[in-house]
Amino acid sequence: MKRRTFLIAGLTTGAAGAALLVGAGRIVANRVGEPDDLMPLPGTVALNGWVRIGADNIVTVVLSAVEMGQGVSTALPMIVAEELDVPLAQLRIERAGPQRRYGNRAVFGATAWFHPDNENSWLARQLHALGLASGALLGVQITGGSTSVRDSYEPLRMAGASARALLVATAADRWRVAPGECTTLDGYVLYRQKGWRLSYGALAADAARRPVSGDVIPKSAAQRRLVGTAAPRTDIAAKVTGTAQYGADIRLPGMLFAAVRTSPFPGSGLTNVDMAAASAMRGVVRVVTFEAASGCAAGFGAVAQNSWQAQLAVTACKAEWTQPPDGPADTGPLLAGMRVMLEGETGGFVFHERGEGASVLDRSAHVERADYSAPWLAHATMEPMNCTAQWIPAAGGAPARLKLWVPTQVPTFALSTAAKVSGLEKDQIELVITELGGGFGRRLETDYIVPAIAIARAMQPAPVQVQWSREEDMTHDFYRPAAVCRLQASLGEGGRPTGWVTRSISDAITPQFLGRNFPLMSTGSGAMPDRTQAEGLWDQAYEIPNRRCTHVTLKTPVPIGNWRSVGHSHMAFFGESFLDELAHSVNADPFEYRRALLTEHPRHRAVLELAAQKAGWGSALPAGRARGIALHESFGTIVAQVAEVSVDGPRVHVHRVVCAIDCGTVINPGIVAQQVEGSVIFALSACLYGQITFRNGRVEQKNFPDYEMVRLRDAPAIETHIVPSDAPPMGVGEPAVPPLAPAVGNALFTLTGKRLRDLPFRLG
Repeated sequence: MKRRTFLIAGLTTGAAGAALLVGAGRIVANRVGEPDDLMPLPGTVALNGWVRIGADNIVTVVLSAVEMGQGVSTALPMIVAEELDVPLAQLRIERAGPQRRYGNRAVFGATAWFHPDNENSWLARQLHALGLASGALLGVQITGGSTSVRDSYEPLRMAGASARALLVATAADRWRVAPGECTTLDGYVLYRQKGWRLSYGALAADAARRPVSGDVIPKSAAQRRLVGTAAPRTDIAAKVTGTAQYGADIRLPGMLFAAVRTSPFPGSGLTNVDMAAASAMRGVVRVVTFEAASGCAAGFGAVAQNSWQAQLAVTACKAEWTQPPDGPADTGPLLAGMRVMLEGETGGFVFHERGEGASVLDRSAHVERADYSAPWLAHATMEPMNCTAQWIPAAGGAPARLKLWVPTQVPTFALSTAAKVSGLEKDQIELVITELGGGFGRRLETDYIVPAIAIARAMQPAPVQVQWSREEDMTHDFYRPAAVCRLQASLGEGGRPTGWVTRSISDAITPQFLGRNFPLMSTGSGAMPDRTQAEGLWDQAYEIPNRRCTHVTLKTPVPIGNWRSVGHSHMAFFGESFLDELAHSVNADPFEYRRALLTEHPRHRAVLELAAQKAGWGSALPAGRARGIALHESFGTIVAQVAEVSVDGPRVHVHRVVCAIDCGTVINPGIVAQQVEGSVIFALSACLYGQITFRNGRVEQKNFPDYEMVRLRDAPAIETHIVPSDAPPMGVGEPAVPPLAPAVGNALFTLTGKRLRDLPFRLG
């Protein structure tokens, strides 16, 4: 890195599309940024677009990702602390501003699809670079796709390293010594020969006025002292004491509270609402209607002095709704339609084909076939949807302003939605991003902002907190799509698979998501294949010479969205369960069967072997227990899990889950373990209980008694074992979700002899 800028890796390489890539590089080259990119704060000095240093020697790091329990408020500052040689306790965090440089590029770089064996091909590298350039040009701040560390790693390393270089050069000038004779430790520049030292706070103002000279090289793995350690999370104290501020915690002078009701049928509208009973209730201020926008259906909200009065009032209102244009949807007919399409031999998009494709099945003496299914699922975040809004009317020549306190994964989309719904310019709107009580993809949507703005406009200038009930949240989600899949395989000598053919059916997430949240990008998206539909079936490393993976899109009236690990969440269940079927069909050990298919994939093989070793694969278990194994790669991370299960009548008990993971360079192994543990519990709830069903167009599940979760008493012991790697850091928040269901299902087959091909698992 010379001066203060560096180009996106690969932007100027290649012939095809070179002009576009070079143009993108010129526009968005400066990722580290300049000191004046940050708003001035008294007592601090910015050294680039990511790092401030205060006179008190406190270092502030700008975060472009939001904290929703995944630990980025610790992991990302650790990267800067490492390069700057400061203790983690000396760092503070600051939310990123709206500048393009803080947009997530990695999430756009992962939009193309390539089999892992081909991801280093020329075309794959060009499309990946084009995705990064698109992300840079768009500048979308988004926390999702397990990309927070992946996207921020290099900018933060370079920001920390360049800030350190400036501080060292400044101290060296004052002492009239060579910079190479100086060292850094705990927020000080040292000249050990004389015992001199200067704090970063004392050097920052002069350092900010000088250019970065020469090449800045961040630390090597061998030089790191903080990165790679299980440093305690910096947000623990605030969450234990209750001082962490989530969206639902916002309290403002003169605040009112509102509860909402929106149409119970996807695609329907509000025709009339009788407000008389609600308006007469104690504490009720007003009932306000609002129009459909950004994925939020039309509806109404009751405003009151406190949240309980608001919930009682909105329940007292009697509403009339229009019927959906295509009639009410029922689960049975929707799934039956998918199964009919499954019987088709043609149609659909071929995501991956190699060798002889499906034709190999016609010449094989041994062909296995099975059909699998997965249901719609809700996100069920711990903190229901909420948004606090304050409409500040125009006064004294100043235009109207809108302030929003919102727990969102997508500040860019939230601001766009607010501008569209309010009619205000973006510079008239202030977003305060609170902590998120869970996201899992639900807070990639912005529907819950719509009623808050409409109600705040009606109640201006009082701030209004709009809190969705659990029932409203559960029945107005953007669900993980249901899917069905037929898998076929031909087996050759020694039972080894020679062919792998899959045909899956589901709706497509991306066209719906972009249409709701980013219309400029949604043009034509419905005509393009959506990689999330079939990911997890065509992109695994197993060495099977002949393959064909096809997906057919079936549009449904069900609103769908991104659910933790997206397509991998169910496609891994289909693929890894069927692979287990192949092993059992030839009396092979499921671990050894997988291992034999990974001779040319040492990283995958190492992960599989570590999980099996740590779980004691092959050793004796207590009577009534069995183990199952699964391996899956998603978001650049390879995960293997071994589940130990037993059954008690219709109930499944998962006693232990051993997980091995290769996620590249690890910033904080403690946070990796926490994410794995959360993923296992999340996935276990889904595979044992999770299911959203529709009757007469309405969602049947309303609250946790209908949508059960794993309780503490039923949680398994979870072990996380990390495979050391010097590869770039990859995703951690989602990759441990996909292998859990097949690992449990495979264990249940070993234990009971019954192959469960539909989620959630039902033994009775």
